[in-house]
Amino acid sequence: MNELFQFGETVEGYPVRVVNERTVRAAAGLLFFPAVVSFMNALLTANYQPTRLFVIVFLIDMTLRMLNPRWAPSMIVGGWIVRKQTPDWVGAPQKRFAWGLGLLLGLAMLYLMVLNRFMGPVNMLVCASCLTLMFFETAFGICLGCKLYNVFNREKAQLCPGGVCEMPAPKGWGVSLSQMAVLVLFVGTLTVAKAWVDETGPLGGFDDMATLEDMGLKPTSGEASAADAERCQVPAFARAIGHEETWKQHNGCS
Repeated sequence: MNELFQFGETVEGYPVRVVNERTVRAAAGLLFFPAVVSFMNALLTANYQPTRLFVIVFLIDMTLRMLNPRWAPSMIVGGWIVRKQTPDWVGAPQKRFAWGLGLLLGLAMLYLMVLNRFMGPVNMLVCASCLTLMFFETAFGICLGCKLYNVFNREKAQLCPGGVCEMPAPKGWGVSLSQMAVLVLFVGTLTVAKAWVDETGPLGGFDDMATLEDMGLKPTSGEASAADAERCQVPAFARAIGHEETWKQHNGCS
């Protein structure tokens, strides 16, 4: 029974229980993708159903992780994906603390959105926090929740990803002047490119082809107006957070 619910693995040569960081990052990516899709779907279309479903999936996964990571669906699939890679063992205690924070955020969303169907700025803040945590984990291997572990625990975290717990703090920014110059040039180029794209206006696409109307594929002006009016109805959440004009701009509505 202890083996069934033990958190982390005991590996010879390591002073604490460990988990495979490669599996953790893969699992974070598997959760991050549907989280972004459901979040953007709610933001742009005011359809919260995918988000409510994802919250349930997320809670099930995080609960199983807290009991034993090997039983969490995302860890199972992520572990299978990286099964041929050499394990990168990191300390389990700080991971459990970080996932506990994720579980608390998920419970908040369960109460607000899934059970009480409450939609508002608080939801956006909680969702953005979850997305940030998962993005840093999967993209950079940085566990933001693990960094709080040392704040609330006497025993400092061991075996951190990338060896950051054992490495001395680096001096400077870790970026050379030439690299900074490249970044500045990139930002300048991006600014000029955006100005040019805005000046040239949106693409017309196939709507500019007169033959489509002849083929019955292009809607009449009346149909197009009705469709645009329906599409440009500002969702309630956007009005609630004062995002109405920005929402119209993002969706090409005047």
